[in-house]
Amino acid sequence: MNKPSFFIIGQHAVIEALKNPNRRVLRLFLTEESKKNIHRKSPNKNLLENVKVYYKTKKELDKYSTKENLLHQGYVAEIEHLDQPILKDFIKDKNNLTLVCLDGVTDPRNIGSLIRSAASFHIDGVIIKERSFPDESKLMYKAASGAIEHLNIFKVSNINSTIKNLKDKNFWIYGFDGNGKKNFTDIEWKGNNVLLFGSEGFGMHKHTSKYADFLVKIDINEKIESLNISNSAAVVFHHLSYLKKNSWLINK
Repeated sequence: MNKPSFFIIGQHAVIEALKNPNRRVLRLFLTEESKKNIHRKSPNKNLLENVKVYYKTKKELDKYSTKENLLHQGYVAEIEHLDQPILKDFIKDKNNLTLVCLDGVTDPRNIGSLIRSAASFHIDGVIIKERSFPDESKLMYKAASGAIEHLNIFKVSNINSTIKNLKDKNFWIYGFDGNGKKNFTDIEWKGNNVLLFGSEGFGMHKHTSKYADFLVKIDINEKIESLNISNSAAVVFHHLSYLKKNSWLINK
């Protein structure tokens, strides 16, 4: 049975979709220049094999991106959705997991940028409310720059019940809040952890924040009110990745 299809644009988003064996690319639209670039990017594997390819001019491809005011860079693809991973199956018998949970974050650019950072720094997965995830957004795929192909995204119907279930499975829940008592760099970050981020401007929902075991903050210049959520997340992800890497080297 075929899944619903949608269009993505941009060099990295399209090339990474082509590289992903689990992603079905139905049609690919390229300029002559982008075709040459694909072969340069992947000289040892023909990414265009078994894909319907149509060559278009830049102007012909503009119609796929002008509405969102995005640059297609000569790459447009029609793709199907990936199979959705199941959170309870993924966490079974695993230790030292780091998951990110987004509470009320809906902006496609922020979500895409956060996904890119999460994949870059080896976060194990992102949890987001199903209704809040813009899963066919060209803007999100462009901002993620292909990272969506490399990260587990768990779409859930209810954030609060999901967090409660994770607490019951021995996950520590860390809510990031500017009023947190402790700097996140003072945490040891051992075991299974959930990093809970709220939306910009509103933060975490009050009811959701009650499920956090700890409220922590990012220590920034007091003259600056806050960081963009994707920037905040990148700072945290890099720190945790650094700690895990050093821990691995010490225990080697």
